[in-house]
Amino acid sequence: MSYTHQTRVHGEFDDVVSTTIDALEDEGFGVLCDIDVQETLQQKLDADFRQYRILGACNPGLAHQGLEDDLDLGTLLPCNVVVYDDDDGIVVSAVDAQRLIGVADDDALDPIGEDASERFERVLESL
Repeated sequence: MSYTHQTRVHGEFDDVVSTTIDALEDEGFGVLCDIDVQETLQQKLDADFRQYRILGACNPGLAHQGLEDDLDLGTLLPCNVVVYDDDDGIVVSAVDAQRLIGVADDDALDPIGEDASERFERVLESL
């Protein structure tokens, strides 16, 4: 069973990252952090790695709702979206927020996870 939603796109890597960020913003998410894994591994380990970015996405309204119910939910935030080079193009993969929030085992959080997952699916469909 998958824990992500993903799509494969073609284009320039940096353009796909920018388009992904714009699509996230259109769905109410801000990108709180942008980790360049390729650069980090090169600097810290002198290791070569494919282009790979981790975008920490957060929808403030959904996060607020969840934190009002469960303060420890912050350990699951932000939701990550990754963009990476693959042999057949560029993959954009978003965490399945519904499954992620499911680990809290709190039925009150289910609608938040469903909403976030639907938003991520629309982001991926728009790319």
